[in-house]
This record gives sequence, C-alpha cells and structure tokens, in this order.
Amino acid sequence: MKRWLPAPLLSAGLFTFWLLLQQSVAPAHLLLGALIAIAVPRLTAPLRVAGGRVRHPLRLLRLIGHVGGDVVRSGLGVGAGVLKASRHPPRGRFVVVPLELRDPHALAALAMITAVVPGTVWCELALDRSALLLHVFDVADDAAFIAHYKSRYERPLVEIFE
Repeated sequence: MKRWLPAPLLSAGLFTFWLLLQQSVAPAHLLLGALIAIAVPRLTAPLRVAGGRVRHPLRLLRLIGHVGGDVVRSGLGVGAGVLKASRHPPRGRFVVVPLELRDPHALAALAMITAVVPGTVWCELALDRSALLLHVFDVADDAAFIAHYKSRYERPLVEIFE
C-alpha cells in the first residue's frame, strides 16, 4: 500500500481538491483526480522530510497559546510604535541570537513563530545553526530581548522536539 500511496492523507487531499476545483464528479475528473492523487505523492516522496517527533504535546499547546498572545501584544505594540514614530522613532536593529536548537523541525517552527510575531523578521541562520540573525522593530536592550526570545520560544521548542 505504501508503494502506491506513500502519503495517503496527501493523496486524499489532492483528490478532494481536484474535484473541488473542477466542480464536477464526471468520470473523467474522477480518473484524472485519482491519477494526480497517486502520481504527485510518489514523485515528491524524495523531497519530503521525515516527520518530527513531538515529545511533549501539552507544552506545544502552551507554546501555541503564548505565540497567539504575543502576536496580539506585538501587533498592538508595533501599531502604537508606527503611530508615535514621529515623536519617538523606533529603535530597530539587527540582533544576533545564539541558538541551542539543532532539530530541523524545531528550527522551522522557530522560523514560523518569528515570522508570525509582528516586529521580528528572521534574516539569517548561521551555517552551523549556532546563531540566528533577527531584525527587531523596536528593542531597547539586546540582552533583554535575547533572554526573552530564548525563554519564550527557543526553550519550549527544545523541550518539545529534542
């Protein structure tokens, strides 16, 4: 079964989306959708990374809650910073964050978290994955920001994935 359908959920999704896009269940669309659902996962199998193992799902839920709250708080903070930029310009700068994370899934999650939280932009990851370069919209103290970033995002990801 794995030979024909290496990713059954992906195949089911492709088949369903094909039929939704075509807005028809004609035999030709069913056949073409089935061919796509079988061929695409088989052709892209070498490109897919093996799934990561989540060791502490409750900590993952807590991290999702923290990120959601941070998105709201940071959005309001960036909005306020933009509105009062003429009187108090933001102190945007690049910050180098040393990393303990090495797991590729955890690094991908950290990249997504960084991209979602307003005011932070992931710029570069060191080749040896030992440091991360971020641009921060408004930061007064680099050391305080690094400590906050590591405790809020990196440490939970280390606990969840490593």
